[in-house]
Amino acid sequence: MSIHAPDDGPAGDGLIHPPASPLIGVADLAESLAEYGELPRPAAHTAAELAALIGLLTRPKARIETVAIGHSRDAASRAAADAFAAAWQARGGTVLAVVDWPESAASWLRPAKRLTAEQPDAWVIAAAPVGFAQLARRLRHSTDWDPARTVAFAALQDSRLPALTGPDTLHGLRGATTGGGTWEVSRRWVTAYPPVAANG
Repeated sequence: MSIHAPDDGPAGDGLIHPPASPLIGVADLAESLAEYGELPRPAAHTAAELAALIGLLTRPKARIETVAIGHSRDAASRAAADAFAAAWQARGGTVLAVVDWPESAASWLRPAKRLTAEQPDAWVIAAAPVGFAQLARRLRHSTDWDPARTVAFAALQDSRLPALTGPDTLHGLRGATTGGGTWEVSRRWVTAYPPVAANG
């Protein structure tokens, strides 16, 4: 897969010109999916997964009160986003925005800007991998989104996702596993951690 990068100007003027778009091209996407295999569709979230996700945002010294929630339009992602919003608000937290996106779009600029407009303390993502890969590249290119301030449901726990987006796009993204553990993206690697044992 080729990753878009600045190159010499079309006139050979020796100047560096930014790419017109950060998105994965149709041919590159098809090539990547052929190489990596089709990424799975989101499954229904679990209670343990939701609890672990909230745990990531409520660690000591986290100081996270406001979130923006993003989700793709499949039923499982929508239900996960709704469940998180209800649980977060029940804890006294604030949801600044809920933004959805299709799996295929022209630029993903509109949802990227809506997700970041309110400057939340953190972002919560419930999404299918391919559409989120495109959105994440747009977020990094066109907004001040920080993957290290973002948590995601288990559907994005796949090492093929950072391979698809490029190694720096998702660095620091964390999430929850279906069994109540957690995972984290470090460059091209996705590392999973078991659930933390309850004390007593």
